[in-house]
Amino acid sequence: MADSSKILLSGEENSEQIKIDPSVLEVILGIAAEKVDGVAGMRGSLRSGLNWVLGREDHGKGVNVKVDEDNKLVADVYVYLESGINVPKVGMAIQKQLKAQLLQMTDLELKSINVHVVGLVFPEDEKDPEETTSKLFPEDEVEK
Repeated sequence: MADSSKILLSGEENSEQIKIDPSVLEVILGIAAEKVDGVAGMRGSLRSGLNWVLGREDHGKGVNVKVDEDNKLVADVYVYLESGINVPKVGMAIQKQLKAQLLQMTDLELKSINVHVVGLVFPEDEKDPEETTSKLFPEDEVEK
């Protein structure tokens, strides 16, 4: 979950400020992480599970953004990767994509991005679904 504190963006020309909730940053980073090749999905939370049940999509799932003691942003990203990919290469691609996306959209820099690989997703067997499924209530054959 995100900290309840807001992140301030200050205008250089005047004293105007923009407050951003960390959950907004989580959504930005979650969408960017899902678009990286090799990422099969993001780890959900109880909140994202409830949103799914209610028919809403939670783009911030699998991302946790916090402000450390030096007032720098730290992101933890929890991903499922496709099997057969180079894990370090995809991890570095995630870090690069998230830093670039956040900088482009908010002018904020991340101090660090910790990528946690939660699991691997293997492709489903290519068998014909008719061969692998069985009927729950088989019909009685009626002889004529």
